[in-house]
Amino acid sequence: MNLKTLDQADLSGKKILLRADLNVPIKNGQITDTTRIEGIKATVDFILKAGASLAICSHLGRPDGQPNPEFSLEQIAGTLAKILETKVVFVNDCITPNISELLSTDHILLLENTRFHTEEEANDAEFSAKLATPFDIFVNDAFGTTHRAHATTEGITHHLPSYAGLLIQKEVEAMSPLLSDCPKPLTVLIGGAKIDTKIGIIKNFIGKADNILIGGALANTFLLAKGYNVGKSLVEEDKVELAQEIMMEADNQGTSLLVPADVILADQISADAETVNLPPEDITSNMLILDIGANTTSDYATIIKASHTVIANGPMGLYEHAPFSNGTISTLQAMADCQGTTIIGGGDSIDAMNKYGINEKEFNHVSTGGGAMIEFLEGKVLPGIKPLLS
Repeated sequence: MNLKTLDQADLSGKKILLRADLNVPIKNGQITDTTRIEGIKATVDFILKAGASLAICSHLGRPDGQPNPEFSLEQIAGTLAKILETKVVFVNDCITPNISELLSTDHILLLENTRFHTEEEANDAEFSAKLATPFDIFVNDAFGTTHRAHATTEGITHHLPSYAGLLIQKEVEAMSPLLSDCPKPLTVLIGGAKIDTKIGIIKNFIGKADNILIGGALANTFLLAKGYNVGKSLVEEDKVELAQEIMMEADNQGTSLLVPADVILADQISADAETVNLPPEDITSNMLILDIGANTTSDYATIIKASHTVIANGPMGLYEHAPFSNGTISTLQAMADCQGTTIIGGGDSIDAMNKYGINEKEFNHVSTGGGAMIEFLEGKVLPGIKPLLS
């Protein structure tokens, strides 16, 4: 996969629009995780060093196409300036007529939330053209949004020369080898809640992976498909037949697809909940499955450490609460200890890694995209990546 990269572009004196992923978590007015902002610094530095003027656009949350102070990017301008180590000027609309006049090499422009316009997610052609008008070049460095054909990921590329930022370049270079041959044993660790969001990656690696390890609420549906009682646990009853088909296909193609042999249960979700560790055959109707059990955690960790390639997306349990965090922490730590190639992605996985002090430098690659990572590893050419290919 050959990208059009920044080192191929003449940026000097040009007006650049950078699509970043500044969809950061904010609690009580404070940004709780700056990973996504830090991720674009190398690209911003490259553009400014080349002598270009720069504006950054992004979405934040789901404002449903209407201006909403709760989702204004103005609240992150100060943190952005601190991390990027340059002056940031906030502009209260992404298509205001005076953007061209405000562009300068003395500062960066931060444009208001693109999703304050319904035309963004509709990938409206006229809106895309308006976005492009003040600029000479478009740079996309928001890997986490490249699986969506929106105006600021796909539409604008029809109006401006377009290039991949350094973050997208890093993502593509790290994950492309996984689409063909990669060192085996290959283990894929899949957690989270819904089969629909993970089915593509599971099916793509059946027959390729040696092991697929299932955790999180996703595992509940597989346990139900195996005939176990899952109590009051979160489960997708309408996906039981699909889970059965997946397990049968894995068995036919020689991939070991493992579901929890034991689970952590409680009768309530709280930070001080009393838990019990049981095999699935002992679950009763008033119980909640909230993590993989101790034996499963140990088995998964052993498999991970023995693997030469490990891909992980999604937590093993409700890690936000300490009583249900061990499965997620232990499998992440096993990846950190693994001597093979380790790649992790998904917002919850990264949040858990940061929450429990697991150093991202212990992994070969930490992807900034959850859904984008999954669809990329399904082998799809993402709509936000396609226009950046040479």
